[in-house]
Amino acid sequence: MKSIAIFCGSSSGANKIYEEETIKLGRTLAQRSIQIVYGGGHVGLMGSLADAALENNGDVVGVMPKFLVEKEIAHRALTQLVTVESMHQRKKVIDEISDAIIVLPGGHGTMEEFFEMSTWAQLGLHQKPMGILNINGYYDDLIKLSKKMVLEGFTKDTYHNMLIISDSIEELLEKMEAYTPPNLVKWVTKENL
Repeated sequence: MKSIAIFCGSSSGANKIYEEETIKLGRTLAQRSIQIVYGGGHVGLMGSLADAALENNGDVVGVMPKFLVEKEIAHRALTQLVTVESMHQRKKVIDEISDAIIVLPGGHGTMEEFFEMSTWAQLGLHQKPMGILNINGYYDDLIKLSKKMVLEGFTKDTYHNMLIISDSIEELLEKMEAYTPPNLVKWVTKENL
């Protein structure tokens, strides 16, 4: 993996462990010479991630819609800041320039990004490893819901198993490096849903 898209909160969360682990991830990726591609903000976990990577000579690319740049929340010390027109275009550009995805704790925006990227994987639009860094059990309920979707017949076990989950940065990165995407059918029909 040369470039990892990171989706995370523009807030730091109520528990200091979220920021601590995010800083550790930024430092780890920089030390491994893995480029970070993220939303471009200087606030919350986004800012902590970028700062930690930059302080360790990391390569950090931010992708941000113009209207957010204009609100002055863009990180001004990034390796590169790509300005786009919309939130949808932001995800598209992030997808195009990264070869893996990690989701950290966050709110509705992070969830929306995670679900769109996982849907694109299910549709075969990308075959990137998708990691969830489950800091402090933050995603336990989401993981249970994903399993329930399988049990209730709304999705396939294959799609749930595409998610690489760990509460350890090192283990998560190892699993992502070893990831082999499933052989998915090209066309979605009623028979293969």
